[in-house]
Amino acid sequence: MKPEVLLMGPMYPPTMEALEQAFTLHKVAQAGDRGTFITSLADRVTAAATTSSRGMDLATMTMLPKLKLISHFGVGVDSVDVAAATERGIKVTNTPDVLTDDVADLALGLLLATVRRICAGDRYVRAGKWTAGSLPLTDTIQGKTLGIVGMGRIGRAIARRAEAFNLKIAYQGPNRKADVAYRYFADPVALAKEADFLVAACPGGEATRGLVSRAVLEALGPQGVFVNISRGSVADEPALVAALAEGRLGGAGLDVFAHEPRVPEALFEMDNVVLQPHVASATHPTRRAMGQLVVDNLAAFFAGKPLLTPYN
Repeated sequence: MKPEVLLMGPMYPPTMEALEQAFTLHKVAQAGDRGTFITSLADRVTAAATTSSRGMDLATMTMLPKLKLISHFGVGVDSVDVAAATERGIKVTNTPDVLTDDVADLALGLLLATVRRICAGDRYVRAGKWTAGSLPLTDTIQGKTLGIVGMGRIGRAIARRAEAFNLKIAYQGPNRKADVAYRYFADPVALAKEADFLVAACPGGEATRGLVSRAVLEALGPQGVFVNISRGSVADEPALVAALAEGRLGGAGLDVFAHEPRVPEALFEMDNVVLQPHVASATHPTRRAMGQLVVDNLAAFFAGKPLLTPYN
């Protein structure tokens, strides 16, 4: 018989096919009564698969006393209570590296689109306004300073791309990176004061909640641009919307939001904002690779082999 896996929510279709072939899936999303369904599997399920939108909290872990692995689809694990999992001896895996380049690409795309007003220019042409006059001039990213909040895999990939656009790099994080020559700031406000543009590339979760605060946005200033490909929780969203509406921040390129898929409607009418529906890693090659890691970690667990990408 195939090993049994609790599936907390739907995944990328090719990943679902691979999971169906390798395991007996118990799909929480299709259950009428979630609690009763999960409790009925308490004596059988030792592994679960989760996503950014359908994670695993302590209450669910408590219903699954035999759970030993959570194989997570995503590099960020803020939808999983990792501390509770660790305390209960449950291993958590994620999908690092395979999505780094696509996420970094979108970060630079959002920065360019916002600073050079690419989306606004597209709307301008489509509305037939070009015949009445030229679009106003924009700023440039050449020679400016990009502040990166978080210098992990994705932050480093963003920095490499930014250097190709002649941007100067500075970064903020809990610790200075010994192998990074970029200028380091322990305080995000100090980084924002130095930067022309700021991109959030740090993990989500309680440790970084509201890290890009009102004070950070004020320091970035009316000519500054904020890009977020991290998590919506990293930014103080009401402060961000207010700063944009009142002209205290120059623009924003946002792929993530505090209450996805709900987005503050005030952003919809702003020409200095570029919005995306949390798609930084949403390419077929990357999602296939992410899904394969989910499957491979589960397979390694059931075979008694080392996990490929342990998180805790």
